[in-house]
Amino acid sequence: MTAVAVLLATLAVWLWAGPDPGTARLRRMRHRSRGGSRPLRARIAGRSRPSKRAAAWRAASIELCQGLAAELAAGRTAGEALARAVSAAGFPDPVALRPLIAAARDGGDVPAALLAAAPEQGGEAFRRLAACWQVSVTVGAALSVLVDRVAASLREAQAHRQDVAGQLAGPRATARLLAGLPALGLLMAAGLGMRPLHFLFGSPVGAACLALGLALDGCGLWWTHHLVTRARQS
Repeated sequence: MTAVAVLLATLAVWLWAGPDPGTARLRRMRHRSRGGSRPLRARIAGRSRPSKRAAAWRAASIELCQGLAAELAAGRTAGEALARAVSAAGFPDPVALRPLIAAARDGGDVPAALLAAAPEQGGEAFRRLAACWQVSVTVGAALSVLVDRVAASLREAQAHRQDVAGQLAGPRATARLLAGLPALGLLMAAGLGMRPLHFLFGSPVGAACLALGLALDGCGLWWTHHLVTRARQS
């Protein structure tokens, strides 16, 4: 019983004193600025949850647009510039972009290849580039100007997402703290000699209270996650 109480207390202290998501994000950004390995980041992003994978695609898409604009400004053809920019950007799934690189180098249907390679989440840049490419081919508009505008809009959207994530870091940390407060309550009750674990695991009423408490705690965490997700998508 004492070991379980100590374990619950340790978990509660970690929830209270652990780094919030904003601090963890700053640490990851600092690590990347010190020269983290791009292939390693790509492999980690490929195995992470969909939201992190979409963030990796968006960050690499900004690199793609900036690289494409630089290649076009250097005087390269559109297809060669796109192939070089895609190869240089750190996308989490470079294998899926091989048909796009082949279409760009061989003069294929680049807009269709961009749309086919765009993931459902995080592929906004590819869909915009496909539209820009189609406009450039159809009416002869300068592709470099269109790419610069796409890159600017992507940077603005990225800054907005980072601002929203920073504002949501506090509520998420508070939700984690509130979720761990029952563990502190158990520790305090055990310290007063009330034997809360014996009550929770040794009687039907205690088991029902434990199940109800866990269900309510889980519902609270789920609802907080739901609100945070909707705030990010709005």
